[in-house]
Amino acid sequence: MASKHVDAGVLVADCVFCRIIRGEIPAERIYEDEHVLAFLDIGPLAAGHSVVIPRYHAAALENLPADWAAHVARALGPLARAVVAVTGADGYNILLNNGAVAGQVVPHVHFHIVPRRPDDQLGYRWHASPADAEQLAEIGSCVRAALR
Repeated sequence: MASKHVDAGVLVADCVFCRIIRGEIPAERIYEDEHVLAFLDIGPLAAGHSVVIPRYHAAALENLPADWAAHVARALGPLARAVVAVTGADGYNILLNNGAVAGQVVPHVHFHIVPRRPDDQLGYRWHASPADAEQLAEIGSCVRAALR
């Protein structure tokens, strides 16, 4: 069901998530309001794996207007709490893959809520190394400048 509050021009004809928003592709919808739609992933990493999308087409997070991003952000906590309660998971990941190199398959901003259990074999781990203080200072300075 497409939202009557959203201009038709913000959805894209051939985007799979825009097609789900419009009801052209079935999905197990678990939450929806005029700005956000959440549904169960058809290729789940765990039972209850959910996808949360804005009802506004933007391929990358930096292209999503701030007010739309805020609507999605407000939905994530309550949705994650509900998914964890229903699945009995011990925790969860909220993931955003932004760009193909980061694993984004559908070019429409979307967050994954992935319920987690001990020994679930998903293997999501950081491979961090010690930071170089000079590099941190240089990058920090450049990012602050880019934000001005």
